[in-house]
Amino acid sequence: MPTAGASGAPEQTQALKTSNFLRQIIEHDLAQGTYASRRWAGSPGDAAHHAAGQPDPARIRTRFPPEPNGYLHVGHAKSICLNFGLARDYAGVCHLRFDDTNPEKEDQEYVNSIIDAVKWLGFDWAQIGQVQGSAAPYQASDYFGFMYRAAEHLIEAGHAYVDEQSPEEMRIHRGDFGKPGANSPFRSRTPAENLARFREMKDGQHPDGAMVLRAKIDMAAPNINMRDPAIYRIRHAEHHHTGKAWCVYPMYTFAHPIEDALEQITHSICTLEFEDQRPFYDWLMERLIEGGLLASPPPRQYEFARLNLTYVVTSKRKLAQLVNEKRVSGWDDPRMPTIVGLRRRGYTPQSLQLFAERIGVTKSDSWIDYGTLEGCLREDLENKAHRGMAVLDPIKLVMTNWAAAFGHDDYTETCTQPTLPHSAIAEGQTPPPERSFKIGKEVWIEREDFEEIAPKGYKRLFPGNVVRLKGGYVVECTGCVRDAAGQVIEVHAKVIPGTKSGTPGADSVKAKAAITWVGVADGVQAEVRLYDRLFADAHPDAGGKDFLQALNPDSLKVVRAYVEPSLAAALPDQKFQFERFGYFVADRADHVAGSKPVFNRAVSLKDSWGK
Repeated sequence: MPTAGASGAPEQTQALKTSNFLRQIIEHDLAQGTYASRRWAGSPGDAAHHAAGQPDPARIRTRFPPEPNGYLHVGHAKSICLNFGLARDYAGVCHLRFDDTNPEKEDQEYVNSIIDAVKWLGFDWAQIGQVQGSAAPYQASDYFGFMYRAAEHLIEAGHAYVDEQSPEEMRIHRGDFGKPGANSPFRSRTPAENLARFREMKDGQHPDGAMVLRAKIDMAAPNINMRDPAIYRIRHAEHHHTGKAWCVYPMYTFAHPIEDALEQITHSICTLEFEDQRPFYDWLMERLIEGGLLASPPPRQYEFARLNLTYVVTSKRKLAQLVNEKRVSGWDDPRMPTIVGLRRRGYTPQSLQLFAERIGVTKSDSWIDYGTLEGCLREDLENKAHRGMAVLDPIKLVMTNWAAAFGHDDYTETCTQPTLPHSAIAEGQTPPPERSFKIGKEVWIEREDFEEIAPKGYKRLFPGNVVRLKGGYVVECTGCVRDAAGQVIEVHAKVIPGTKSGTPGADSVKAKAAITWVGVADGVQAEVRLYDRLFADAHPDAGGKDFLQALNPDSLKVVRAYVEPSLAAALPDQKFQFERFGYFVADRADHVAGSKPVFNRAVSLKDSWGK
């Protein structure tokens, strides 16, 4: 574990991480010993996490609190890297906590997907900081009993009341930014009356929407969130974790601060849209500490700017619409910004961690260009992804003098090429085995590598020109064959013996270009899915636009390609660089090594959208 420097930050990571306002806050708190005397108080249903009353070994406690009502997206990836990364760097603990307070929209499927996403990104809450206290995910539903008691305390202390206005009446009486709200006619009930009514709500005596429990604060407050916010509502719905034990459920803004306090979170980090909720967070903490239900010091909420990424929508509702209307194949469609989609596209945990670090943490909203995300993937895969040749738009090249040069038309030779470029192999590291493939009379080449009448500057195949088949021989183009419609269906050339790459005569004939190819003898047909950005508009849902109108019609093109045999042996999820085309991944769902190769384009070699 890194040792702590004078600033309170681990020395090994301090030099590697870019400072930001959150790191400065944490380092100040550590230097001041703000939480040094804290003892682990435990929490309802939490005995398995840590022994209550023991000194808390964590220097800081953060949390990642997703609601299990959908699949996580790239914005959540930033938050995961931030919260778990801070805990890691300051010898603390990060809690994975499910804010499961809305039973109608939540499901165990989403719980499982979130756990999988966090672990895939490289974070394990049982190991962050290497201390006890976070061995299993937390869930808000474990605290429902305490939350109910806290609500009753607020009622008894005169800080909450049951309101039986309709939702429309409450909306009207709430006022707006230029007009104060009006008190509810039910606001003056006695604590005893409110308590009786609240218990009727809990006992299921009233239908959904009939009444809510509201905090009694100030209906004229400039911050509309402080105008007697609702803190409990009736929901006759089965919960995926607690079943039918409850028919009243806390609102997120009420539950979240309590969860933080019970878990003794030190730094509750959330996005800027919760900034206006912070006064209620602090108000609730003060009331419950005054009543002896919680201990001091309370957790503090800090806000940072959410991720705004061009060419992407991250609204859960809109992502669900894309899935439900079958605009995409599912939540894991490689064009989706979901973590499962990015993973299937070919993104790596390291590339997303690099992206989160590179874009930084600020308090001001800004837009991040999608090319930054793609650049992080290129950077991560450059020295990792094994190379291979693939032909995506194949046309056959026939070497008409093959038999004369080598004795018979069926003759083949083995060619070899490095699996990784020399620059990717660290000093002292054993290079991976070279890849091998066959060259024979016929090979597949890219259709664009032949022009019967070459444009200016064209260096590839045209009659009379010589090129090198990469890793193989130099050939001289002699012409082509056309079908009845005039379409070129075959290119002809003459092989020049003695010019094979890696032999003494390799440089005896100078070729101005080398082209990729796949041998007909051992090439394997594969399905290659050329994915691009899902939206053609950098801001598809800005200004009230219909985001569906911005869908990119060219976001997916499926081609029948030929790949060299080393690629056909790929395992699902294995990444490669298809030379000249970009980075590809063997599809984790549909690829079957050796019998059904399916590759997804993760990212091109260069950013064509930036031009």
